[in-house]
Amino acid sequence: MKQTIVCFGPGPQFKGGISNYNTSLAKAFDKRGDCDVHIVSWTQQYPAIIPREFKDLKSKGDLLEETSVKVKYITNYNNPFSWIRTVRYIKKLKPSKVIFQWSIALQGLPLGYISKKLSKDKNIEVMFDMHFVIQKENSSIDRYFTKMGIKHADTFIVHAMKTYDELKELYPEKTFSLTESGERIKKGGSSVIKLFHPIYDLFSPDPAFDVEGFKKQHGLKEHVFLYFGFIRKYKGLHNAIKAFAKLAAIRNDVSFVACGESFWNTLDKNKFSTRLKESLFGFAKGLFLKKSDDERNYRPLDLIEELGIEDRCLVVNEFIPNEEVHKYFQISDCVLLFYLYATPSGIESLSYNFDMPLLATNVGHFPETIKDGFNGYLVEADDVDDMANKMVLFLEKPIPRSNVAQSKEKMSWKNYTEAILKI
Repeated sequence: MKQTIVCFGPGPQFKGGISNYNTSLAKAFDKRGDCDVHIVSWTQQYPAIIPREFKDLKSKGDLLEETSVKVKYITNYNNPFSWIRTVRYIKKLKPSKVIFQWSIALQGLPLGYISKKLSKDKNIEVMFDMHFVIQKENSSIDRYFTKMGIKHADTFIVHAMKTYDELKELYPEKTFSLTESGERIKKGGSSVIKLFHPIYDLFSPDPAFDVEGFKKQHGLKEHVFLYFGFIRKYKGLHNAIKAFAKLAAIRNDVSFVACGESFWNTLDKNKFSTRLKESLFGFAKGLFLKKSDDERNYRPLDLIEELGIEDRCLVVNEFIPNEEVHKYFQISDCVLLFYLYATPSGIESLSYNFDMPLLATNVGHFPETIKDGFNGYLVEADDVDDMANKMVLFLEKPIPRSNVAQSKEKMSWKNYTEAILKI
């Protein structure tokens, strides 16, 4: 008899890594053949005042095609009655496990309510898949919402020891049992399963894609460095551009591709509704965040013109449809992950799917997954000179793609689902 699994998080109609992750997780359970899999999704993930478009309005393909995964869009952050309906819907499915994707403290109120109600059913294991614990702003209100949101979990999943340490810091009074196999603690504490962020299987190389033709069309040089994903300050695009400018000053055979949507620039600024949302959101952020943490005016792409490297760069400053993701990885030699701090990165996982070497900062979980000189190179955070030097080193001593392929073997969805399903 199949067991029912609920993957709670953004469904495939939403943008971004958490949606891709939740969809991939559901597909992995479905592929096993012994699970009846449901994605229970938000209809709106955040307060209505947030001035951003979160839905994927560009991709045409169905990421769940040829699967038996069922999707229910039901939970509206702004409507508590929908939280009640969500609990009723999930209970009606009679799942053995409900896996919540935890990626932002702001969702602590609805997720805390839903998980609390579900935790009262002893036939349901409430699990939280932790993409972070301590948020980068690390404000008192973020900690409050995090503690509220995840405290009813029976089991936590973490992707890095840093996340596990933060969990213990958040709940010093709790007993945690850490395992990499998936075995649960029987009583007197909470189980924590340490698993690598699996490799995305939603995107793969297209053998028919004309790499050289694309590079010629866009004036790209022999060696291409790639920044991919939402443009956020903590991802360090500003440092990547500065480091590339230093490299371009001494090498004529390199190009830089910056590919992704500016996180806070997705709505029509001329609309009254957008201006109203920005005013309300700005006021709210001003109450809870330091001014330095407000990144709405973060404009790293301006550096390209300031540094005079326009002819060496390709900028695709928009959300990339799923059907086109492969192009930017296939034309590139290396992905830059010059994060200021790090939680497990979906772009790292995506890169491995293309056997792509990585240059990443020596922060967060990266030293756990990137072996310096084997599947990538590590650099010091915020050290532009070190970044530029490692880019030179990569050109002089390239990382074999076979090393990257070898490194990702233990990061399979099969291993991931087996650990989650273990009793």
